[in-house]
Amino acid sequence: MTAFHVMAGADSGFVRPVVRKIGSADVVDALRLGLNDFREKPSHYVFLCLMYPLAGVFLMVWSSGANLLPLLFPLMSGFALLGPVAAIGLYEISRRRENGEDTSWRHALTVLDSPALPSIVAVGAFLFALFIAWLLVAQSIYTAYFGETVPASVSSFLSDVLTTPEGTRLILWGNLAGFGFAVVVLATTVVAFPLLLDRDAGAAAAIDTSVRATLANPVPVALWGLIVAALLVIGTIPIFAGLAVVMPVLGHSTWHLYRKLVAPAVRR
Repeated sequence: MTAFHVMAGADSGFVRPVVRKIGSADVVDALRLGLNDFREKPSHYVFLCLMYPLAGVFLMVWSSGANLLPLLFPLMSGFALLGPVAAIGLYEISRRRENGEDTSWRHALTVLDSPALPSIVAVGAFLFALFIAWLLVAQSIYTAYFGETVPASVSSFLSDVLTTPEGTRLILWGNLAGFGFAVVVLATTVVAFPLLLDRDAGAAAAIDTSVRATLANPVPVALWGLIVAALLVIGTIPIFAGLAVVMPVLGHSTWHLYRKLVAPAVRR
């Protein structure tokens, strides 16, 4: 029964989520609304999102110290694959502000009391599995061109990657593989977590709705993906500190994008 609840959800009285058609202007407006949410009480959100720059620095130091330099970039870029689940608390803040409720930062933790928590965990596990798969693929690509030899130093690693034909092919195929994983994550979770917070539709319905929203709005969703990628790159400068602002803005904007892509719940 628990497995059925996770897959089907508890809101059996609601019809299948209805996906809307939107335009590029709606994507820009969602970003504007997300920025407005951030401006409301930015200190709370920066506090909540300090985990992102700290985690980025930790990954960088850990990779270098553990002779895992070949996985440094996959770890940093793959960390973004987990962004949708890590921003759940921010979706909740935007939801509460939309409803005129208290938006104190502690309410980001009320997600733990959500009836959809099992479904949220299931979709989160799906993202984590993709993250692990991406690391394995990235390691395989590196091994295919440079073997199992551990780089002697950071400088030699960078020299191998940036100045050799093997390094050029590594960058090409690595980025293509990473792009593929990013597309899968975007298409399957663009509205999944906000939907589960809004209504306990079940993990399968949340992923299905995200895929349908992507197929119905390929250009707007692709634009959203480009905006996310660009802001994440900007946020890593310097030493990931910008993520403390970028991540909450993107989190809030995702909620508003969900509101534009999915019609309000309607009971049968």
